[in-house]
Amino acid sequence: MLSCDICGETVTSELDMKAHLVVHMENEIICPFCKLSGISYNEMCFHIETAHFEQSTPEKDFEKLAAMQYENSDPKNTNLQNTVEVTSGIHSACASNFPKESSGSLPKDRTLKHEAFYTETKTESRKYQKSREKQSGLSEAQGSIYETTYGPPECPFCGQIEGRSQDMEIHVKTKHASLLDSPLEVAFLCSPGWPGTPYANQDSFKLNKIHLPLPLPLEYCDCHQPLYDCPMCGLICTNYHILQEHVDLHLEESSFQQGMDRVQCSSDRELAHQLQQEEDRKRKLEESRQEREEFQKLQRQYGLDNSGGYKQQQLRHMELEVNRGRMHPSEFHSRKADMLESIAIGIEDGKTKTSGIIEALHRYYQNIATDVRCVWLSTVVDHFHSSFGDKGWGCGYRNFQMLLSSLLQNDVYGDCLKGMSVPCIPKIQSMIEDAWNEGFDPQGASQLNNKLQGTKAWIGACEIYTLLTSLRVKCRIIDFHKSTGPSGTHPRLFEWILNYYSSETEGTPKVVCTSKPPIYLQHQGHSRTVVGIEERKNRTLCLLIFDPGCPSREMQKLLKQDVEAGSLRQLRKCVGNLKHKQYQIVAVEGVLSPEEKAARKQASQVFTAEKIP
Repeated sequence: MLSCDICGETVTSELDMKAHLVVHMENEIICPFCKLSGISYNEMCFHIETAHFEQSTPEKDFEKLAAMQYENSDPKNTNLQNTVEVTSGIHSACASNFPKESSGSLPKDRTLKHEAFYTETKTESRKYQKSREKQSGLSEAQGSIYETTYGPPECPFCGQIEGRSQDMEIHVKTKHASLLDSPLEVAFLCSPGWPGTPYANQDSFKLNKIHLPLPLPLEYCDCHQPLYDCPMCGLICTNYHILQEHVDLHLEESSFQQGMDRVQCSSDRELAHQLQQEEDRKRKLEESRQEREEFQKLQRQYGLDNSGGYKQQQLRHMELEVNRGRMHPSEFHSRKADMLESIAIGIEDGKTKTSGIIEALHRYYQNIATDVRCVWLSTVVDHFHSSFGDKGWGCGYRNFQMLLSSLLQNDVYGDCLKGMSVPCIPKIQSMIEDAWNEGFDPQGASQLNNKLQGTKAWIGACEIYTLLTSLRVKCRIIDFHKSTGPSGTHPRLFEWILNYYSSETEGTPKVVCTSKPPIYLQHQGHSRTVVGIEERKNRTLCLLIFDPGCPSREMQKLLKQDVEAGSLRQLRKCVGNLKHKQYQIVAVEGVLSPEEKAARKQASQVFTAEKIP
């Protein structure tokens, strides 16, 4: 026995079935509500369901469907049973979705025709929206065309049959409420057989019945088993649970990949952090190395590299002279003995001293100098130059010897310097350490590690001030911290020194021998001693300076009776010759009382200097 897929009629042979199908193909199906024609039987079922759902009473719908089938059928098939069979065929066709072609899919022209038909059907549905509102007065007992055409609904869970779809919905919600929590049961409540919408995203698989329903099967196989299409890879599954597990694998793989990406990102960040730390470590090591080298360089420059002091350097130089043949060994031993004796008693041996220069300058300016309007000279000063033992670092000590040689010849300072002689360099270092231990200038002491003896450490204006104050010699530091003239010059420095020497002068003699001691002059890297100042006829000023770097043979040229102007070139320093960024001077102004000395010691805890300008 063969059954017709269109109307459900049963025939005995294939020949009868072909004849039966020809009748279906030749009959033209017309919509009983809007007279739509030219479409297939299944399309007409779909049209009636969507466009004319519950438009008429069940009795009229049934009669129109029967009349439609009767008018378009063969005259031989005019009995009422044929009409019932057509009606049952409608139910069969609609319940199993569109029939497939033998190839498993609709032809191209058939697909296009179906899409146009679907669009037209949606339009028809909108046209009859108001008609549905007018028909709302129909009795609920009449049911819908869906119930009239398809028969009473059957429960998908227990198989119970209800008279109306509303009753079936109530039955399912009351009897099978616990099963509705599963997404699979929600799918059964949706109209089977119609294409579902694709998943919007992966999370659509986890939505419950309240938000979005699960997708319906996109198609059915030949045995009327629903097929489910994976929206991510296109795999077709015959079981929804299998599809859900399959999609879960997709999601787990995606989550795993995201986790791996996060791990990789975290690993990259850690690697970048490690590289940055390594780079910072190398940079800090390089900076530390450079700082250490600079510090060692400064230590060597300022004599704090523990390479010995005056005694060691003097011995090395004399040994080098012997090795070069410039000094006889006997002379080496004689000079070594004199040096050790001088260090032992703490008095300068005088081998680098030149005396009488101030007197020679007085004679020169009085008798020879014709381009000078007036000159002011300090009290008598001896010149001391650097020797082998302090070459390169002893200028500060030599300038102190010059200043002290002048104070020792001045009766004003005889009380505070009583019994003293010009000390040697190691003795001067010891005297400064004693002043530190007494409490003077703790900051300066700390910078020099509280030790000068046995080192080649430089000293400057602060150490000279500390030493003089500890001896009760009244002095002050003036800091010319920036230039006050064009091209980096310091005219204010010259004006201050002129006022210092000329403050006691009455009248305008050409040569003035003052009672003022010489001035200690410090700048970066070197120090000298100012012994006077001259004013030329063009009103320009020149300082007269003793330089410890000038050897005795050059200074002794000034002692000659016929001194030439060129010999004073090494002493004269005009405004344009002093262009260092900063200058400091230590000027002696008298004697301190014990109370004044204690006050200045307390003030030296935070060392300050008078600044000009």
